[in-house]
Amino acid sequence: MTCIAILGEYTATFEPHIATDLAITHSRSLLASEIEGRWVSTENINSSLFDNYAGIWVAPGSPYKNMDKMLWAICYARENKIPCLGTCGGFQHMVIEYARSVLGFKDAQSQENDPYASHLFISQLYCSLAGREMKLAFIEGSQIATIYNSLTAVEQYYCNFGVNPDYVPYLKSQSLRVTGSDSEGEVRVIELPDHPFFIGMLFVPQARSTFQTPHPVVTAFLKAVLKAS
Repeated sequence: MTCIAILGEYTATFEPHIATDLAITHSRSLLASEIEGRWVSTENINSSLFDNYAGIWVAPGSPYKNMDKMLWAICYARENKIPCLGTCGGFQHMVIEYARSVLGFKDAQSQENDPYASHLFISQLYCSLAGREMKLAFIEGSQIATIYNSLTAVEQYYCNFGVNPDYVPYLKSQSLRVTGSDSEGEVRVIELPDHPFFIGMLFVPQARSTFQTPHPVVTAFLKAVLKAS
């Protein structure tokens, strides 16, 4: 049995968490595979995580109980080419990990966690996206565009925080690519082109998955995990 670690603080009544489990079931059925997702609280992340899991899904629902352990897991997956999907709060922490580990901003933070930090790579959105659906535009030739087989999509959000526009030039300065944006040009998708699957998105694709139409992002992630396992 191939297993994915869903990193976050599972809440049985939180819609994105319910949708995460269901979306894995939908895509697993489509792929006719034995892959399974298991929730792992951030406070229980340890050095043996990747002995048991072939990929990680950094789930919505921040702030997390242990941010440092979460960032360690993201860093390990990034550096060791282990499939990593981040949605909503997961996307935000992929940005923070990259800012700290690659860009050298050791105190990079989210305004949600530390509003007085010197380098807020994640800041509160001027207009909350919680409960909204918005149109996205993808960069031609990107991994995300290939997954959707389209340069546009409509997706659902549950967030109040996003990438601070002041730090976008820094994010684009190295290998990380901004490959998806909304109608106002705000960053909504990031990916590493030299990685089997390292994609973060501010929206929650699992919310639009159904048994009849499994979400392509989740299916692509599971395929990458199966290939790597």
